[in-house]
Amino acid sequence: MTTPRLRVTRSSEWPDVRTQGSDLIRAAGVAGAGGAGFPSYAKWTDLESVDSLLVNHQESEPNYYIDKWLGNARAKTFAAVFDALLEQAFDLIVVSAKWKDRDEYVRVLEAETGGRVIPPDELPLDRDEESGVVFAYTENRYQYGMESVLLKTVDGTVIGTDLPTDHGWLVQNTETLYNISRALSDGAPVTHKYVHVGGEVPRARFLEVPVGTPVSELLRAADCPPDALPSDAVIADGGPGWCFPIDSAPDEYGVRKHTNCLLVLDEGTVAENTFGEGRIDVLEEYQWNAREAETEPTATVEPAAVRLPLVTNPEPDIVEPAEPIVAVGDRVDAGDRIAKPSSDGISTPQHASIAGTVTAVSETSLEIESR
Repeated sequence: MTTPRLRVTRSSEWPDVRTQGSDLIRAAGVAGAGGAGFPSYAKWTDLESVDSLLVNHQESEPNYYIDKWLGNARAKTFAAVFDALLEQAFDLIVVSAKWKDRDEYVRVLEAETGGRVIPPDELPLDRDEESGVVFAYTENRYQYGMESVLLKTVDGTVIGTDLPTDHGWLVQNTETLYNISRALSDGAPVTHKYVHVGGEVPRARFLEVPVGTPVSELLRAADCPPDALPSDAVIADGGPGWCFPIDSAPDEYGVRKHTNCLLVLDEGTVAENTFGEGRIDVLEEYQWNAREAETEPTATVEPAAVRLPLVTNPEPDIVEPAEPIVAVGDRVDAGDRIAKPSSDGISTPQHASIAGTVTAVSETSLEIESR
């Protein structure tokens, strides 16, 4: 099942983002589509304190094309959500991409939104002098994918240990904002994820997959079935510069809402390039741009079963897991709510990503087999 394209809704038809936005985003189960996968609604709970939206369109990892493709393929959708957000919630929307990507990937979005262009040598911008949509292009450095560095580059804001919202900014990456737009305009829950598969696989892939799809299915799509993996293979969740090893077997680890990429790496390289808190950085260890890459999704994986985590964020002491509302044997359709938010702390509901029968319910996940 392919995620349906968002109907482009006139801004006059949108709900009141300031009063309803956070609830609608939460109800759809939207979480950060990269990085830590933090529940997105928590950022939208106090729009009175922010006046600017920064769209992180950097996509620094060398094998990532998800946001670049979305910006091109869904430019009308982003233009519609920008119109609605400018009318209701923000004075300024800044889209920040790398200068090298402008001609091939961003000009369509520029044209559709009518945004003003600021090249790298004119940053930081003067926030008090800007309004509407602005495209703030950075130099082509890897570190501009980090929120704190990007904000300092875009307008000189230094957040330190603060949150961007403490300084009047709300920051979202492109895929997350696309999911937010679907939640606000159509109430559509997050059931699918765009994911790259790369590293030491025969074929690098760009796939659309149901949330919870086992890693083994993605490996097969990359012509690398699990039984063909070398004995020293390490599978990591994330991109070359920022990824973490997966401890579970390929059949047991389901794609998270924050999973942008799965990499197959060799154990020796991982051991030499693992840093604080287990982060792997192999940017310099492979020629990531030397091989042919898929720059748009070429297939939708349809797994026989999915394992859906009950918490979107890998830090359970920050985000509370959702509470199952289904039992083994229940039949569900894609998009059905299968777990409600916890009554404690920050938490989001979870939804069935495929139609089928619930086959397992635990404290950490739900499993569904397709019918």
